[in-house]
Amino acid sequence: MTNINRAASPVYRQALELIARVEPRVAAATAQELADQRASLKLIASENYASLPVLLAMGTWLSDKYAEGVVGHRFYAGCRNIDTVEAVAAEHAQALFGAHHAYVQPHSGIDANLVAYWAILSQRLESPALARLGAKTVNDLTEADWERLRHEFNQQRVMGMALDAGGHLTHGFRHNISGKMFQQHSYGVNPATGLVDYDALAAAARDFKPLIIVAGYSAYPRRLDFARLRQIADDNHATLFVDMAHFAGLVAGKVMVGDEDPVPHAHIVASTTHKSLRGPRGGFVLATPEYAAAVDKGCPMVLGGPLGHVMAAKAVGFAEARQPDFQVYARAVAANAQTLAEGLSRRGVALVTGGTDNHLVLLDVTASFGLTGRQAESALLEAGVVTNRNSIPHDPNGAWYTSGVRLGTPALTSRGFGASEFEEVADLIVTVLSQTSPGSSPARCQTVTGVADQVRSRAADLLERHPLYPGLDLGAEFDQS
Repeated sequence: MTNINRAASPVYRQALELIARVEPRVAAATAQELADQRASLKLIASENYASLPVLLAMGTWLSDKYAEGVVGHRFYAGCRNIDTVEAVAAEHAQALFGAHHAYVQPHSGIDANLVAYWAILSQRLESPALARLGAKTVNDLTEADWERLRHEFNQQRVMGMALDAGGHLTHGFRHNISGKMFQQHSYGVNPATGLVDYDALAAAARDFKPLIIVAGYSAYPRRLDFARLRQIADDNHATLFVDMAHFAGLVAGKVMVGDEDPVPHAHIVASTTHKSLRGPRGGFVLATPEYAAAVDKGCPMVLGGPLGHVMAAKAVGFAEARQPDFQVYARAVAANAQTLAEGLSRRGVALVTGGTDNHLVLLDVTASFGLTGRQAESALLEAGVVTNRNSIPHDPNGAWYTSGVRLGTPALTSRGFGASEFEEVADLIVTVLSQTSPGSSPARCQTVTGVADQVRSRAADLLERHPLYPGLDLGAEFDQS
């Protein structure tokens, strides 16, 4: 990629110069963001580095076209080029994941999840009601019939992984619209192992009788058995919806196969295109034939006009993920996570579930160092190590301050980090946290003088050996290093 990055240098210099003529502060912040990312150890599990071809695909006039509808059936004229990029993106997504149908319009992960939820409601409730009442669309219903259907929508139940077990807000929790749509029941993990208890989940499903079982996570450091989850869903006449936003890259890269691959087992799969998949920020939905038509109604059901420029970038990102070197990358992400977990464990750090077999590692910093997650996150950031605090099962510090710190390997693996580098990263983390003391509040802490500078210097040596976008030079005017 070095040659591509070098070739892109004049493009980016000229682009920043044009931006600076209108609003120099935006140009400066853009250049500074690259400098900041180049200078920090990015260990946030949900972040990555998109390639320059992916990034460049977003900066085009495809942004200027409205294109509500689907390929070949738009509400606006003149959409042939949007049709092309959307069709290409969907074609690559279907081939990449072995899916029957792909819908690439969602703007984000939450949008993809909303499309999935409402596609299920449409297929499971709306379509049977229309057939029963002899109506073609909801516009044909009487006010009384429409009110009964709306009431039925609002009486449905969903089961998702508990937040402190590693679940996500969009899986039916009250602070998110999904929790306002559904009556939600959480399934958790075995308190001794931190692992999903499938027998307990099956028993809870029999009692709760959900319409939808949601599988997927944002902070569960293990793989899931999707065949078992599908059996539980089938036993309870529920739809299995998998949110693979965090581990889509491991599915695309053939690290998660068989029962660990959600696509052959779920009715609907939603995901982001960034994170471990390393594409642009956005979302997509994969569906079985039963749900394909309902998913394609995402616009106008919950989405506005699709973003043509982002769909173009998704097409490029999916195309990159279909190359053999992406499978090499995905295997390295998982291997590096194990190296990082083992390095931390050897140094006495308590890990949720005792380790990892995906792309993320969850530290119990309260048990290990007497710190809150907020304190640990701050101390690491001061030393140039970018992480995020996260709840752990039965977290004594709550969801804001937390007792955990979540680490992920996708971004640094993209920079070329391997086993030796992640072993040193583990040492840097422990060096900081072992010499940090809690302060006067759950947010305040104090690191021994000089430690942050020492770790930042060691981190800089690592980063220098693995530069971000090697060959990309913004020139003296925009050099923020």
